[in-house]
Amino acid sequence: MNILVAIDFSDATEAIVRQAEEIAVTHSAKVWLLHVAEPEPDFVGYQPGPQAERDFLAERFHTEHRNIQHIAKRMRATGLDITALLVQGVTGETILERARKLNIDMIIVGSHGRGAMYQLLVGSVSEGVLRGAVCPVLVVPTRRDT
Repeated sequence: MNILVAIDFSDATEAIVRQAEEIAVTHSAKVWLLHVAEPEPDFVGYQPGPQAERDFLAERFHTEHRNIQHIAKRMRATGLDITALLVQGVTGETILERARKLNIDMIIVGSHGRGAMYQLLVGSVSEGVLRGAVCPVLVVPTRRDT
């Protein structure tokens, strides 16, 4: 079994990782731990632009890489087969694209429960993944609407 676990380093991450560990241990699953980093603005690559912005984005990407490797190492300590992926892109689309490429059997994502107005204006990554996935999706509730 292949499980794709999408994390964003928010407060939700710990609950998502715990749920993924339980399922992976139960099913002797291979875990693909995925963090989707925001795509760089057009001016960051080879285009001229503010050096401070390039430095900030490089440092953020380095920090995200270090964070996902730390979580993967912690999960490996439980005996799980983990591969950590840090990919730039649009979050929902990238999760679905990786799930197809890796022949994923289950996707695990979190739901932040931001409320109806946020959903209406911005949408939800977990909702987009649910609608577009070709495999089961487990949405881990991480915060209750108040």
